[in-house]
Amino acid sequence: MDTAEIKRRMDSGEIYYENAEIYQEQVQYTDWIFQYNQLLPSKKTEKIALLQKIFGSVGNDTTLMQPIHANWGKNTFIGERVYSNFNLTLVDDTKIIIGDDTMIGPDVTLIAGTHPLNPELRLKNAQYNLPVTIGKNVWLGANVIVFPGVTIGDHSVIGAGSLVTKDVPENVLAYGSPCKVIKK
Repeated sequence: MDTAEIKRRMDSGEIYYENAEIYQEQVQYTDWIFQYNQLLPSKKTEKIALLQKIFGSVGNDTTLMQPIHANWGKNTFIGERVYSNFNLTLVDDTKIIIGDDTMIGPDVTLIAGTHPLNPELRLKNAQYNLPVTIGKNVWLGANVIVFPGVTIGDHSVIGAGSLVTKDVPENVLAYGSPCKVIKK
């Protein structure tokens, strides 16, 4: 499978297998993430410049506390005035969108990449991806994990420690494992 076909599949939900060219491109992004994580917290200008290299987009007045972790970075699109506490993990083998004014607690993981249940395919390192969308003005509490393909609606709050396996509508409080709507 050539690189163009792999990249198409990475964004289609179809199974794919990485090659050396994909790996080399990914390493460049993970090197930049490593550099970001080594910067002194006071180096605001340098931090902003690296974030703009790493991510698909980063809005104004956005703060990502160090360290951050990502498979790529380039597939994540972050809105205006987003705040993320330390240890944000982005498994962004396809698109992750984080809306404006979103607050993210420590140790949150957003997962767009996954592997098939079929053990033979897993032995071959098969992967597929489903995008994750976090709406505007969302609050993700500490240790929230969001699964591939999930959308969280605008103005919703996800309680700490939640395992979000299904879409969450707008304007709700949801929490638990699995995450469930508690109230509007």
